[in-house]
Amino acid sequence: MAIRVLVVDDSSFFRRRLTEILAKDGDIDVIDTAVNGREAVDKALALKPDVITMDVEMPVLDGISAVREIMQQQRIPILMFSSLTHEGAKATFDALDAGAVDFLPKKFEDIARDKNEAGQLLRDRVKAVARKRQLGRTTFSGSLSARVEARPNLSDKPALTRSTFERPKLNERVSAAPIGRHQCSGKSYKLVAIGTSTGGPVALQRIITALPANFPLPIILIQHMPAAFTGAFASRLNSLAKIEVREAQDNDVLRPGVAYLAPGGKQMLVEGNESQARLRIKEDDSPRITFKPSVDITFATAAKVYSDKVLAIVLTGMGADGREGARLLKQQGAKIWAQDEASCVVYGMPQAIAAAGLMDEEVALNEVAGRLITEVGHG
Repeated sequence: MAIRVLVVDDSSFFRRRLTEILAKDGDIDVIDTAVNGREAVDKALALKPDVITMDVEMPVLDGISAVREIMQQQRIPILMFSSLTHEGAKATFDALDAGAVDFLPKKFEDIARDKNEAGQLLRDRVKAVARKRQLGRTTFSGSLSARVEARPNLSDKPALTRSTFERPKLNERVSAAPIGRHQCSGKSYKLVAIGTSTGGPVALQRIITALPANFPLPIILIQHMPAAFTGAFASRLNSLAKIEVREAQDNDVLRPGVAYLAPGGKQMLVEGNESQARLRIKEDDSPRITFKPSVDITFATAAKVYSDKVLAIVLTGMGADGREGARLLKQQGAKIWAQDEASCVVYGMPQAIAAAGLMDEEVALNEVAGRLITEVGHG
C-alpha cells in the first residue's frame, strides 16, 4: 500500500519539485497539496495522509501553528522544510516543539553530495517516518512518547513519572524515569558518548534536561544536523538543562558535567588520554563519509583514548552510523546501550547495533536518563 503524502508549501515551484521527487518512488503517492497552513489543517483532517511535508513560513497560517493544530486533532508524522539560517533553526525547533517529527533544509543539496542522493534521502525519510505510523506505534513523531510536566526545580535525582501517550513540549524540562529499578553494574566510566539522527533533537533534550548539575562525567553528543543548526540547538539545550551544554570547539578540554555537541558539517574527534582528553574539530571533504558529523568517527576516536571506560548510547535515527564505531568500543570493553524500537522515531541506528550483536542493554527513551545516572554511580 502506497504511503499517502500531503505536500504543503506556498511556493508552486517547491510544491511541484517536491511532488516530482517523491513520485519517483512507486511506494509514495502525493495525494494532494496545500498552499498555506489553514488549508493544510483542513486537508489533513479530510484526507488523513500518512505523512505531511510542511513549510515553516506561509500566509494565512504559518507552518508551526499548522503543526500544532494538526497534532491536536490527529497524530500524523510531519516533516518540516526550513532555511539554513539562525532564524530558520529557531523556527525549526519551535516546529519540533509543536509536534513535527523531523526537518530537512529547503536547499536539498545542503544535505547530500548531489541531487540524486538528496532526492533519495528525502524519499527514504518519508518512508521511514511513515513506517512507524503504519506499524501502529503511538510514538511515531519526533515528539516524545510520554509527556511529563515541566519541573523548574528538578532535584539531583529526577522523580519517577508515569508515561502517557501525550507529547511533551520540546522546551520543557523533563524528569527521568525511575532510578531505583536498575542497579549500577559497578563498571568505571570516564566518558558518555551519545549518537543519534532522525528524532534525535527531542530525544537528546529528553535525556540532557533530566541530568543533575553535578553529573560526574563529560558527555559528547553526535547529532546529524546541518551546520547552521547545531549552535542554536546547543544554546537551546543549555538554556533548559542543569548541566552545561555547548557546541564543541577545537581544543575543548573534556570536563565533567559538560555536554559537547558536535558541530554540523565537521567531524569531532577525541584526542589525548583519559586524564586529559580534548576534542579536535576538523573539516571533512571526503566523499566517502556520508555523515558530518559521523557517530562512527567520534566513537572510534573515543575508543582509542578511553578504551573500556566509555558508556556509548545509540538513539533513534536512520541508517547504521555508529555501528562500526560501537564495534571498536566493544572490542575495548566499553558498554553499548541502544534505544528500544517502541520509543524510536526511526529504529535504524539502534537496530544496526542490535543486529550486529554489539548491544549490552536495550533502553526505552524515558528510562535513559535515570539509568544513566544510576550506571555512572550518581544514583
